[in-house]
Amino acid sequence: MALPDTISVKISSEAAEYISLTPVVVREMAVRELIETMLGVTGKDAARIRELLLRGSFVSGASRLRWQGWSADPEAVASVLATFPDPDPQRPFAPQSCVRAVLKQPSARVEIEREAGRERRPFRGRSFWDALMELAATGQPAYTGYSYRHRADRYSVALSPGAAERLRESTGAIRYSALEAQVRRARIESVEFYVER
Repeated sequence: MALPDTISVKISSEAAEYISLTPVVVREMAVRELIETMLGVTGKDAARIRELLLRGSFVSGASRLRWQGWSADPEAVASVLATFPDPDPQRPFAPQSCVRAVLKQPSARVEIEREAGRERRPFRGRSFWDALMELAATGQPAYTGYSYRHRADRYSVALSPGAAERLRESTGAIRYSALEAQVRRARIESVEFYVER
């Protein structure tokens, strides 16, 4: 069956609570948008997308999406998937388009949005974001793939203990004390950068 333009989707919370009375929202959603929510989990796997469309349910973050399932035409699904970007390992790192950095440690991650990283305490000349971009410039980020969830290419830099310590020393510029404490305590092993196209 060909893909419809829109589909009626019931959206409910997947909050793990003892008793949860969350409302169900019914929304007309473009099929392309529905497929885009799946890409963060499935990648451009047409068979998996068709399986989910037939099943009629999908969990995205804290939400469960449900719809009347149908058997989608393989060519129609392939046609929609062709409209989404592919990973491109040849793409150079573009610091001006970097929108998020993720500090990775053995058991946790600290996510920093560009806006939060650029905010700095009074009388600080450089922001923490400046330190991250300097790290990217000297660390030669390696391309690690495309994130459909974040609509961005991912690049990664492994940190030596010395580089991790220099990054921690830059935390005094972070305006938000909770974020500063999180970064200061982190045992950072690598930084992942998200760059929008």
